[in-house]
Amino acid sequence: MSFLLAAASPSVSINFGKSLSRPSDSLLIILGIALIAVAPFLLIMLTGFTRIVVVLGLTRSAMGVTVPPNQVLVGLALFLSLFLMAPTLSQMNTTALQPYLHGKEDTSQAFAAAERPLETWMLAQTGKTQLEMLAQAAHEHPKSPKDLPLTTVIPAFLLSQLEEGFLIGFVIFIPFLVIDLIVSSALMSIGIVMLPPTLISLPFKIMLFVLVDGWALVAHALLAGFH
Repeated sequence: MSFLLAAASPSVSINFGKSLSRPSDSLLIILGIALIAVAPFLLIMLTGFTRIVVVLGLTRSAMGVTVPPNQVLVGLALFLSLFLMAPTLSQMNTTALQPYLHGKEDTSQAFAAAERPLETWMLAQTGKTQLEMLAQAAHEHPKSPKDLPLTTVIPAFLLSQLEEGFLIGFVIFIPFLVIDLIVSSALMSIGIVMLPPTLISLPFKIMLFVLVDGWALVAHALLAGFH
């Protein structure tokens, strides 16, 4: 830092050189801590985690079992979400984070650059009905969905994810429900009414799910359902 005192006029100019060309280490540490604090919230709100964890939970309920435990389902949903978001995160890193760390963009520019690929991905997964409902509630009339702010896109995206998750869960429930009905009818036809049908149908449901490689099919259907 250098101080230049002009002889002709009593003015002082301060030259910071290149000290402001890139964020300081202290600022990066603060941003890193803040990101870690809000990371679980961002993971749930801005990725496909919501749909994935809903479908996995309904699949477990359809079989009528308590395994895998919640930690396993959440962990599987986490890594499937990261796998799904890898291209978008890579684009955000290239267009926003790296230019910001190298001092080529300021905070507002980096945020705007990171917002564009994320918003594009979310809009591709969001239903038109949910977008129109939220836009009308916010009294917004954009020319295209890309003109909507994130405050409107995010809740519309979450509503769409919940709807898709429950629709997929409904389809998964059907074959297990058929097995329950068949076992229940068979037990009633032979006069066994005191034995719970679910006790007999449970091994058949587990066997069917294992034979068709059910978890892999569910994971493939989830990943293929995202655009």
